[in-house]
Amino acid sequence: MALNKEPNQPTRPVGVHSLDHFALNVPCLETAHDFYTSFGLDVREESGVLVLRSHFDPHPWAYLHHGTRKSLRQICFGVYAKDLPIIEARVRAEGLSVDADPEGLQGFWFHDCDGTRVGVRVAPKVTPDEKASTSFEPVPVGNRGAPYRRHAPKVRPRRLSHILLFTRNLNRTLNFYSRILGLRLSDRAADIVAFMHAIHGADHHTVAFVQSEAPGFHHCSWDVASINEVGLGAMFMADKGWAEGWGLGRHVLGSNYFHYVRDPWGSYSEYSFDIDYVPAGVEWQSADHPPEDSLYLWGPEAPPEFTINFEAL
Repeated sequence: MALNKEPNQPTRPVGVHSLDHFALNVPCLETAHDFYTSFGLDVREESGVLVLRSHFDPHPWAYLHHGTRKSLRQICFGVYAKDLPIIEARVRAEGLSVDADPEGLQGFWFHDCDGTRVGVRVAPKVTPDEKASTSFEPVPVGNRGAPYRRHAPKVRPRRLSHILLFTRNLNRTLNFYSRILGLRLSDRAADIVAFMHAIHGADHHTVAFVQSEAPGFHHCSWDVASINEVGLGAMFMADKGWAEGWGLGRHVLGSNYFHYVRDPWGSYSEYSFDIDYVPAGVEWQSADHPPEDSLYLWGPEAPPEFTINFEAL
């Protein structure tokens, strides 16, 4: 992955440019290693912590720590160096405590309006600067189009696209992340779910929030190269014993094709293809959509447990 350079526009808006990583506590690292390796990620144990990367670049997208139960540990955003002091001043103006980065990097940590630990660090921009091109090559007549199952290639997600978090108060959280971190609303569906994007060029949603009785982690979404890879990933995970989930389908808000695989702790990992993209400098026309647009355009009905916040039980 090429590292994106800091833009030089004097009047550009101030806000984070990327979701740098997230971290979870999970009760069994061995099971987590099996799940995410099967999903197609590069999973390595480093100093007692599992680190999730794609097979295409060395960026660490997620850290899994051992804990008594699954829970969201922290999220961290990347920012340009000149924006860091401005965002820190916004946090301090809220009366929130600010801690130095524990790894000695240029950045700081605080707790958001739900009590979630949030980091802001000077880091390379890991969201893409443009939407990946898509193509469909029809198979000429007289030729076989699909490989035999035994020859099907393994699916390797290219990068983390977004995460979705539970929140106690959707409107308060949207206001907080917009005011403090500069994220912008892409779309929402009533008081159910809302999607926010980073302002320097990013997918339709960098982070999304869904109303719940408590904060928590719902899913992480991983970009793949084709709708065929979405289906292949679902098939391979089912073959490995990870058959519970939801898909294949297409979302309305974000437009991406999806398949979600349920992890051992009630949250999900999503194979995602062809999500909408918001270029830097473009004002996305956000809207408040009816509830029927909050989940899918087409696909199977979502299982009842899909919307349950197991961290609140």
